[in-house]
Amino acid sequence: MPIRQLPETTVNQIAAGEVIERPASVVKELVENALDAGARRIEIATAGGGLSLIRVTDDGAGMPIGELPLAIGRHCTSKLDGGIDAIHSLGFRGEALPSIGSVSRLTIRSRPRDAVEGAEISVEGGRAIAPRPVAANPGTLVEVRDLFFATPARLKFMKSTRAEATAITEVVKRIAIAFPAVRFILTGTDRSTLDLAAGRDDATGLRDRLADVLGREFVENSVEIAAEREGVRLTGLASIPAFSRGNAMQQFAYVNGRPVRDRLLAGAVRGAYADMLARDRHPLTALFIELDPALVDVNVHPAKADVRFRDSGLVRGLIVGAVRQALAGEGIRASSQAGDAMAQTFRTGSVVPFAQRPPSGPSREAAHAFHAPLDRGFSAGPQAAFDIGAVVSADVRPPPEAETAVLQAPLGAARAQIHENYIIAQTGDSLVIVDQHAAHERLVYEAMKEALYARPLASQMLLIPEIVDLSEEDADRLAAHSGFLSRLGLGLERFGPGAVIVRETPSMLGEVDVPSLVRDLADEVAENDSVDSLKARLDSIASTMACHGSVRSGRQLRPEEMNALLRQMEATPGSGTCNHGRPTYIELKLADIERLFGRR
Repeated sequence: MPIRQLPETTVNQIAAGEVIERPASVVKELVENALDAGARRIEIATAGGGLSLIRVTDDGAGMPIGELPLAIGRHCTSKLDGGIDAIHSLGFRGEALPSIGSVSRLTIRSRPRDAVEGAEISVEGGRAIAPRPVAANPGTLVEVRDLFFATPARLKFMKSTRAEATAITEVVKRIAIAFPAVRFILTGTDRSTLDLAAGRDDATGLRDRLADVLGREFVENSVEIAAEREGVRLTGLASIPAFSRGNAMQQFAYVNGRPVRDRLLAGAVRGAYADMLARDRHPLTALFIELDPALVDVNVHPAKADVRFRDSGLVRGLIVGAVRQALAGEGIRASSQAGDAMAQTFRTGSVVPFAQRPPSGPSREAAHAFHAPLDRGFSAGPQAAFDIGAVVSADVRPPPEAETAVLQAPLGAARAQIHENYIIAQTGDSLVIVDQHAAHERLVYEAMKEALYARPLASQMLLIPEIVDLSEEDADRLAAHSGFLSRLGLGLERFGPGAVIVRETPSMLGEVDVPSLVRDLADEVAENDSVDSLKARLDSIASTMACHGSVRSGRQLRPEEMNALLRQMEATPGSGTCNHGRPTYIELKLADIERLFGRR
């Protein structure tokens, strides 16, 4: 079959298949164009999930009549003045509008701010109609009707109207987070109105926008991230471990203001929370990476959703280190959700009718049953679980001046132990309930990790070294990480062109399948440029040892022991959750308690 040039319409439809996957893709491209034009107000209207209508109106710079034909031409753009290595805009390929016009009925109406009148151009199924003067407001209006009417086979792959409308909403929210100074209005017959007011273009404005998009609870239960390394700057917010979700849909990442979904960045977030969350729980994040455009390739994918960093290890290490440092610096902190859930439980709890209550005069047995749990809770065990120092008084409460000081501590003063597992503590303005087993498990685990990684881990010499055959590339990657692997107790080195030889393995692992371990590490290095899976195995063993070595449920603690546990929790980073990601304590504010009793 001879080689021939494809018609322009076919070329555009092929490009549309790469750029325009669904209506949400159209909205993304048009909103990014509006932002590149300097818009401060963007209105998006949809119908039929975006398949019937998408209209994007902005107050940006606008286009004169002479540029409208170029706007719908392939590879025509105003955003590459600095070349392909200096991209400072959101869109730059010049493919979106011609691709959209090839599969829909497209109308563009635009007017520059200093022009007397505007102009309009239409494209239907790839066929353009000459531009003509029209009355128009300053800015640009782009209207897309009957999306994919020219390629009906694509319509079969669309989801329901509700699903497509939801996807559009998510796209608008994702973009709006990065531009808090821009007002976004999303309306339509297929949705409820979303109106994100314009705010300040600073950290305060960003927090307000995140509260509008992700909810005020996210802002209240997050830590601020601010770090810089070798010209790469990271800012944003990340939720505390006690505040998480069942999926990663509320993890947002931006590179030079561009929203991206990148496996490297997602993996870095997982690594930062590796031993703080259960596997089926995910943190909420909004992370912004700023770096020289020459150090990142945003031209990897036609939809510009993926990026490639020149030094991916630097970026990953920056994210992991910055998030962990921020969480550690925040100290102990409980999620506000736990207290709200407890208050809600009290509100919806059943009330026993007065006629069914026991007589007001308690019997001697009832009085004994009432006081028994308190007595058992404060009984001394055979051996102290914590280093509490010398006990100077048998009184539960410290002197008044010390009492005032301890009530100001984050976890306050222990008052009782109930069900031989939960410590009740009082602070100056709240009630705290601590799971003693989960809390001590985290303390033991952190102590074990500190002892483990303070020096190179012990290794066991293999009687017969294992030779593992790998590809040349995998062997090179593992050799580059041999120094760090050696600190973890795994001694390996190159052995010929396509193999490594393993002479030592970590003692903690016991008997290990060396070839399987090495190949898993090679796969991880190829994907994430890290060898965290070996460290994760070691941490898992330490976690299991900590679980079995911590204070068990049912252990009776003295007041001194309970207070010692609270003070150690306050001094240990990450102690708000146990090794399995469960909360170690919940806090109910005094104001909420007073509301429960009608005092507020």
